[in-house]
Amino acid sequence: MYAAVRRYEGVTDPAEAARIVSEGFVPLMRGVPGFVAYYWIDAGDGVMLSTSVFQDRAGAEASIATAADFVRDHLTALLPNPPQVTSGEVVALA
Repeated sequence: MYAAVRRYEGVTDPAEAARIVSEGFVPLMRGVPGFVAYYWIDAGDGVMLSTSVFQDRAGAEASIATAADFVRDHLTALLPNPPQVTSGEVVALA
């Protein structure tokens, strides 16, 4: 399995960002081949994180591109700063 984690700082309206992600982005993630799980996390103080888990690297990489397009098209006002993106192979899980 592979995962991609995106950290967004300077989020202007976390509740509205969560609504848009839930209604618009989550369905897109479910459609990416190899989808396993997706989490959108409000870490407080204008920081939000997303974690996408896929069966293979191709799915994780596709999720990164899909997220960039979705943010550009739907969330620029709420997520004004580019995310810090980290991805890699899942080497332990519970």
